[in-house]
Amino acid sequence: MLMVLGTACGPQKVVRSPEQVAEAWARMTLYLTQYTPANSPTYASRAVGYIGLTMYEAVVPGYPDYQSMAGYLNGLDRLPQPEAGADYDWVLALNAAQARIHGAIYGQTADTNKQKVAALEAEVYHQYAAYYADPAVATRSVAFGRAVADAIAAWAEQDGGHRAYLRNFDKSFTHPVFPGSWQPPLYAQSFSHHPLHPYWGENRTFLKENTGLPLPDFIPYDTTPGSPYYEQFRQVYEADLGLTQTQKEIAIWWGDDPDETFTPPGHSYYLATLALRKTQPELIVWAETYARVGMAVADAFINCWKWKYHFFSERPNTFIPKYIDETWESFWPDPPFPAFPSGHAIQASAAATVLMDMFGNNMAFVDSAHVGRPRDELRDVDFKARSFEDFWSIATETADSRFFGGIHTPQDNEAGLKAGQVIAGHVNALPWTK
Repeated sequence: MLMVLGTACGPQKVVRSPEQVAEAWARMTLYLTQYTPANSPTYASRAVGYIGLTMYEAVVPGYPDYQSMAGYLNGLDRLPQPEAGADYDWVLALNAAQARIHGAIYGQTADTNKQKVAALEAEVYHQYAAYYADPAVATRSVAFGRAVADAIAAWAEQDGGHRAYLRNFDKSFTHPVFPGSWQPPLYAQSFSHHPLHPYWGENRTFLKENTGLPLPDFIPYDTTPGSPYYEQFRQVYEADLGLTQTQKEIAIWWGDDPDETFTPPGHSYYLATLALRKTQPELIVWAETYARVGMAVADAFINCWKWKYHFFSERPNTFIPKYIDETWESFWPDPPFPAFPSGHAIQASAAATVLMDMFGNNMAFVDSAHVGRPRDELRDVDFKARSFEDFWSIATETADSRFFGGIHTPQDNEAGLKAGQVIAGHVNALPWTK
């Protein structure tokens, strides 16, 4: 519904529908993710997990067929409950909860960004609160939304990732050194010679089922030409020599450098919005979608980082120059952390698995996230919109982009895609409806 406020003698103002309010807050999430200093893909994955869940929990009491995740998540035993028999406006509850949780998760963002959050909250509040003759409805709804957000924020503080942007690169971390171990590259996205968030894998997962997953299979180190390990890097090398223009476009599209974009987790949150725009479901499904995608991506990153620092494996930029071609350099610069498995692959697989479960795998749409970005002159490539016929194609292309970029081997991507399905499968299996 679109509601209109105003009088015949004054300007009219179109009020966002409930679903448009949810989308406006999702856009705010991506804005803060992109424009908050010292952000990282790891921290962004945590952010979308808690922000998405908060949206869901703020509105779920208004939908009798759905139920809260309290009691089903890792350490979240209870959440505030609405007053029995009292009237609530669930859009106002969502609005207040989103403003509050954004403040808790991105409290380090610039004051101008905080003002944007406050402005969106005030705009939605005044548009919806105006419909109630009894001001207690609005007051009660706002109080409930804030109480939910506060409870989730308090739970978040105990997960191991609270204020992790203050310790992106731990100088006290001792690098394991062994044949095939990760080394700080000369050609990299970061100036730091210390890997990003070495202890992120110890963080609490959203789901108990996503804790203690078995290690993925890893091909043993072997520099002998023709060995399975050597062949992984040879494939990267040969692919790089013959990159097509389309493959170069794919490589830069999914790069999602945290210094310039809303990061890979943000891209998955954005893709969830595209699916919701296409299907136009009711508000609770918008909230459920963001909650599912957010938590699946967050747990994917925790497991991915646990395994990255377990294997501490090298990237092509160290193996190929030493054993194949000393002049070789990857098309895309190395990120500052070990290789196996691919973070892009695991989080894209997790998001796609959620979206397929909710909407099926037969939805065509166009990803325009980076349209308008300046041409990459260094690589002679433009940012062109990507078209897809289904969600799984997005996951596989995201993984392929890191292979085309020369920073991941096939086994990095294959392990990530497989694990993402398992992690998201546990999220999908939660009892969202009664």
